[in-house]
Amino acid sequence: MTAQILEIAGQKLAVLPFADYERLVELAEEQTDIMAADEMQRKLDTGEEEYIPAEMVDRLIAGESPLKVWRQYRGLSGAELAAQVGTTDASISRIENGAQNPPAAIWRKLATALKVDIDDIIPDS
Repeated sequence: MTAQILEIAGQKLAVLPFADYERLVELAEEQTDIMAADEMQRKLDTGEEEYIPAEMVDRLIAGESPLKVWRQYRGLSGAELAAQVGTTDASISRIENGAQNPPAAIWRKLATALKVDIDDIIPDS
């Protein structure tokens, strides 16, 4: 790589062939991608993030209750989740079916029990 150094108004500038410039930009973008991949792998390794199956994503996209999808993914019955949260199985069923909108405190307990962010289980309006 060849570069010519110029000084304009007290500022040093490097002039280089355009192909060299393009290669430097490409390398910088690759480094950014590598750092993002490393960060994601760290999150996976520490449990901050997890992979979820495509079937689960399909169910969420299709509009199924996020609470129900996550509850089933975690292998919990409605009664088991209700016991962890301090409510009833019937209440969990009503929340999953959209017949009941519990207070924020219950949503937080549900999210904690399912090990997800609260935004992952609250249905879209």
